[in-house]
Amino acid sequence: MLSVLQIANDIVAREGGFVNDPDDPGGATNHGVTIGTMRRLGLDLDRDGDVDVADVRALDRDGAVKIFVDHYFHEPRIDLLPEALQASVFDMYVNAGSNAVVILQRLLRDMGLEIAVDGIIGPQTAAAASAAARSAPGQIADAYGIARRNYYYRLADLRPRSRKYARRRDGGKGGWIVRAEEFISPKYHLSDADHRARCAKWG
Repeated sequence: MLSVLQIANDIVAREGGFVNDPDDPGGATNHGVTIGTMRRLGLDLDRDGDVDVADVRALDRDGAVKIFVDHYFHEPRIDLLPEALQASVFDMYVNAGSNAVVILQRLLRDMGLEIAVDGIIGPQTAAAASAAARSAPGQIADAYGIARRNYYYRLADLRPRSRKYARRRDGGKGGWIVRAEEFISPKYHLSDADHRARCAKWG
């Protein structure tokens, strides 16, 4: 299995550099770290008394990796999950916060495991995820990745300004569906035709 540091570096590479897209509800972002996260952590990198877009621009790659490892892996206790799930849940947590855990908890409930859906990884969720991994070895990561892909499509259904992130499959910034499928076995990837058909109703 990849180390958490390797996974974090992969996430930073996937996220790219500085972006300030008005359609992105996260606002200004650098290496995947949003201005909201930097404000929450009090990261006034230019020491001018506030955390603004200039601080986002100033964030370097190593700083982003540290934020992800500390606050998107260890803080939400993703390390309590079975190894098969850690990389995908970590990547999704960077992209969608506690919704990454909600998706997992709903999947586990669909598998018949009685747990709360609260977006928090505690002993109950960790035990249920481990039980699911034991009962479906080699399949739990695919099941989670597919649930994650479905989440992105539903989000784009509801939020027209986000559809461009779900549509693109060229590996560029956004690319939600491709991003989810990096953690799914190739046999479960959608064809380009299937993807276009799913997006067709958006116009």
